[in-house]
Amino acid sequence: MSTTRHLVNRRRRLATVAAPPRTATAPSKDPQPADTTGPEQDHTAGPAEETTGEAAAVEEPAGDAPRRTRLPRLRIRLPAVLCAATVVLGAFAAWAFTSAATLRDDPTRQNTALTDISRTSEVKGQIAEAVGAVFSYNYAAPAKSDLAAQKHLTGKAVQQHKDMLAEVRAQAPKQKLVLTTTVTESGVELLDGDRARLLVFADQRNTRTGKEEETTYAAAMFAVDAVRRGDTWRIAAIDTFTR
Repeated sequence: MSTTRHLVNRRRRLATVAAPPRTATAPSKDPQPADTTGPEQDHTAGPAEETTGEAAAVEEPAGDAPRRTRLPRLRIRLPAVLCAATVVLGAFAAWAFTSAATLRDDPTRQNTALTDISRTSEVKGQIAEAVGAVFSYNYAAPAKSDLAAQKHLTGKAVQQHKDMLAEVRAQAPKQKLVLTTTVTESGVELLDGDRARLLVFADQRNTRTGKEEETTYAAAMFAVDAVRRGDTWRIAAIDTFTR
């Protein structure tokens, strides 16, 4: 009995002594899942982050991909545009050169009215004087008009002048008519060597010196073709812009 009781008591003591380590180690088993879970979560999170990083790394080239595809296209189009522009400019230059040569070779295009100031002033002054002389008429001195026509007119302008003043000559003795023409402005449209064309503006005063004196005023505009004979410019044609 004593031996049996002794063994029971010994087992109890051993159980009592062994119990604390079991209690102490038991709590240590609980945090293990947390610890294992923690690393596992970190481990799962790691690939996710790596996957995200890889996705970002993949997305960045995707953003650059259009630029890489566009650049070759721009390189191809730019030379094509430059070639087209070169062809167009070359064609325009050739056309301009040809047109300029044509204008230089065409005598009717050789206009020096804006460059030869001295000759332009000369023709303006002489033609203004000629117009005033040939388009003025005094019933008391008809020969003066004839002398002016002989001095300042040539070519078909001679007959044109006669036709234009025919009615004045017919009415002048009866109405005692005095016609005075004064050039107010003129411009040289064309000046080519010894030929010129001018646009003339003039005021005309028509006075009847009969029993009751009466004066009328009128403005006239016409063009004249002039030619140079020696040092004198003469009217070769008169254009009144009427058909």
